[in-house]
Amino acid sequence: RKKMRLLLLLTICRCAMNSVNTYSVSNPNVVLLMADDLGIGDLGCYGNRTLRTPNIDRIAKEGVTLTQHIAASPLCTPSRAAFLTGRYPIRSGMAAFSRVGVFLFSASSGGLPSEEITFSKLLKQRGYATALIGKWHLGMNCESSNDFCHHPLSHGFDYFYGLTVTNLRDCKPGQGSVFLKGVQKHLVIPIQILGVTLVSLAVVHYIGFLKAPFQALGFCLLITAVSLAVLIFFFYHFRHLNCFLMRDHQIIQQPLSYENLTQRLTTEAVQFIGRNRDAPFLLVLSYLHVHTALYASETFRGKSRHGLYGDAVEEMDWSIGQILNVLENYNLSNRSLVYFSSDQGAHIEEISSSGEVHGGCNGIYKGGKSTNWEGGIRVPGLLRWPGVIQAGTYIDDPTSNMDIFPTIVKLAGAQLPYDRIIDGHDLMPLLQGKVIQSKHEFLFHYCNAYLNAVRWHPGNSESVWKVFFFTPNFSPEDSNGCYDSHVCFCHGGFITRHDPPLLFDLSRDPEEKVPLTPETESQFYEILRVIQLAVDNHTRSLQAVPDQLSWDNLLWKPWLQLCCSSFFQFCYCDYDSENSPLKVHSG
Repeated sequence: RKKMRLLLLLTICRCAMNSVNTYSVSNPNVVLLMADDLGIGDLGCYGNRTLRTPNIDRIAKEGVTLTQHIAASPLCTPSRAAFLTGRYPIRSGMAAFSRVGVFLFSASSGGLPSEEITFSKLLKQRGYATALIGKWHLGMNCESSNDFCHHPLSHGFDYFYGLTVTNLRDCKPGQGSVFLKGVQKHLVIPIQILGVTLVSLAVVHYIGFLKAPFQALGFCLLITAVSLAVLIFFFYHFRHLNCFLMRDHQIIQQPLSYENLTQRLTTEAVQFIGRNRDAPFLLVLSYLHVHTALYASETFRGKSRHGLYGDAVEEMDWSIGQILNVLENYNLSNRSLVYFSSDQGAHIEEISSSGEVHGGCNGIYKGGKSTNWEGGIRVPGLLRWPGVIQAGTYIDDPTSNMDIFPTIVKLAGAQLPYDRIIDGHDLMPLLQGKVIQSKHEFLFHYCNAYLNAVRWHPGNSESVWKVFFFTPNFSPEDSNGCYDSHVCFCHGGFITRHDPPLLFDLSRDPEEKVPLTPETESQFYEILRVIQLAVDNHTRSLQAVPDQLSWDNLLWKPWLQLCCSSFFQFCYCDYDSENSPLKVHSG
């Protein structure tokens, strides 16, 4: 009789679990939390013992930790494009052939093409309320200052509160400039040469050695003077022109104020959840932390053991705790998939003018942001869904931030696009233990638009092979990054090509310390042969698309510039502070 009661009890429990799973798996809420430039070694759940991240660690404890979660690019713009579309950025034109691989100006004409299908578009079609709060960095306008062709609201989001570009040192007074060194190196000398040439021509013309229309020389001088004036005006007013906060299509703070900024982002996210708690919603909370310029509110400033960087990490963790708490308060935890990651690895070259380290920690992994060494692309990957995903689980197989697209699209009951290649794979079978191996046999790692490395995880082996066709030249040579240029570049004298390619087995050498050779790996040439076949197949799948990060699309275009007042008022407004909530405390 006791056995019968026990069996009956187990059956009831199992049925109850099945009913919960069936209810939960249908149209769950989706909360995607994205850090910026956060290192995998910055979190307690990945081994850090000096930074306090209890709320992020809670996601890991109550969900799944992906130990080999790979960003599709080691730079912000292409990584975020891949995240939203489930496709390698090379397919959408969001991978640069030029040196600059991200958008730097609000009035650039490039951006995520309207033809691309984002998960926000598909979930919106399924009746989801959709919001992006925080950083966008995927363009804004195409041909006029109000067409908003690349804006978040044109890519499936109902609501936007945040920055269309990114957080930069130039946005915060006293934090230096990411442009100054480049301007000095590439513009000052050419401008000096041009000026000397024009003055010399004018003198030669004046004394009669050169017979040329004076109007032509005057026109050249005028064009040069106007160009210089525009250039000086732009960089002098960079903060006002590029660092502003928007709500939907309206600028509400120009220039951006960092005062209680994370609290404001958090309040917006909490209010969005509250407004939509009775219907399915998609919330993408894309933090400015911990991209420089670093900042932290008074509550967190000076409280960590790692300076301002640590303060910023711990403030972000507090914010994530607020999101988890509001889900719990509205009884939404069991109906919500929560995902946390970073767009790429830590920017290890970030050091302030006073010598303080402003970049994070990539743990044991080599390199960082802008490189395809593991430190640049192996990022935190945490997913929580109580009652659906087993708590406290670790998955070591390769996964990608592109996998979020098919995962949440299928959970929402939408159809994956059939007219294009989707490079991501549905994570749910792996997360629920229905399969033990990722569908990613190969992952292709691009440095801008150039195929840099390939990862191969054979189905019949524990090995994870990784080959490099070229590697960045670190500067200084014995360092772990490109400190002289602030980031590593992808071509010319900035790289060293390898023939045969460098080969590593990440299962035995995750730090990528010792390349394998035909003498140390008997299958050396066979491994290279299989990978080359995969590269050939992948290359054939690519189609020519417009380059969204061409110089023409990257450069500042005055007619695309948004300004909440007028240029004569230096584009100043602050509607956000007028309606800002009371200061949020950390308790």
